Amino acid sequence: MSLTESEKKANHWRNFRENGTTIVIALLLAFLIRVFIAEPRYIPSESMFPTLETGDRLVIEKIGYKFHPPAKGDIVVFQPPAKLRLLGYEQNQAFIKRAIATGGETVAVRDGIVYINNEPQSENYIAAPPEYDLIPVKVPEGQLFVMGDNRNNSNDSHVWGFLPTENVIGHAVFRFWPFERIGTV
Repeated sequence: MSLTESEKKANHWRNFRENGTTIVIALLLAFLIRVFIAEPRYIPSESMFPTLETGDRLVIEKIGYKFHPPAKGDIVVFQPPAKLRLLGYEQNQAFIKRAIATGGETVAVRDGIVYINNEPQSENYIAAPPEYDLIPVKVPEGQLFVMGDNRNNSNDSHVWGFLPTENVIGHAVFRFWPFERIGTV
């Protein structure tokens, strides 16, 4: 039994509506995932070398910090704090650094070693020991002290101060480019 011309048109429009609905739902889900759950990011500088290299592409997880605060050691993506915006950085410009200390902890740098609460830190992930000293500073509650893994080539908390936790967008969880370095961060 063959279809009439009007049945063919009806099937065509039904398929068109179904495909259109599928595309709209897929786009909506992609938008919601990017806004609320995870998003891709590009590494534009060497401030996190050797952990992250210029050109690396990462997945940033955004929902976890709704349930718990950033932890020491997390690689966080954040909007620049007020001091950096005064220096010309835009609100929507994202930075990526490692959380070194959280509220209530004291940070110092002496003789190439980072100290947290007077305890020297073992940092096998940095490019080189810091070539600067930092007098002890206590991190206020609700703030972080963040540093790039390339300590001597990083615009971070040792330069501009503390990072309010509300500026944190999320944390790096997975590198998806380049393929030879694919994996968790």
